[in-house]
Amino acid sequence: MAKQSQHHGRAWYVIHTYSGYEDNVKRNLLQRIESMDMQDYIFDVIVPTEKKVKIKGGKRVTVEERIYPGYVLVNMIVTDASWYVVRNTPNVTGFIGLGTTPTPVDPAEIADIKKRMGVDAPKHTADFTKGEVVKIIDGPFKDFDGKVKGIDKERGKIKVMVSMFGRETPVEVDFLQVAKL
Repeated sequence: MAKQSQHHGRAWYVIHTYSGYEDNVKRNLLQRIESMDMQDYIFDVIVPTEKKVKIKGGKRVTVEERIYPGYVLVNMIVTDASWYVVRNTPNVTGFIGLGTTPTPVDPAEIADIKKRMGVDAPKHTADFTKGEVVKIIDGPFKDFDGKVKGIDKERGKIKVMVSMFGRETPVEVDFLQVAKL
């Protein structure tokens, strides 16, 4: 049990959950805070997610992905009672820390996570360079290799020269449809 002597004041802690139950744990925990009058000890529960762009059926879709599957962040003051409420929430397997003593998360790390969560426009990251040979991993030109001819960062597209019928043909694909060789 977390003893009063290790009373840190308000801080962020990480709880481990069964993977896939993060939102369920958050919902349960928020209800428990309410029903057990813990608002003065447990302040906030976050399931860190970020927006990612994926290709589904040839279309770009934005999906919310968990940054840390199986983990939930809780902003709280650790006392025996608050520790007990969190620890005994269904699907919580424990706190991250030494033994039963939860370890507070560095506030800078929390700030980084919140920044990642708050990003609305997913970035088109392309660490490709002109002339580099890449493999097309998705779409109509799947499994073709080719040289990068041009990069359009704004649109998230990349021009690749692929060899078809013995001649070089430029094809335009999405950043997400190519991989480094």
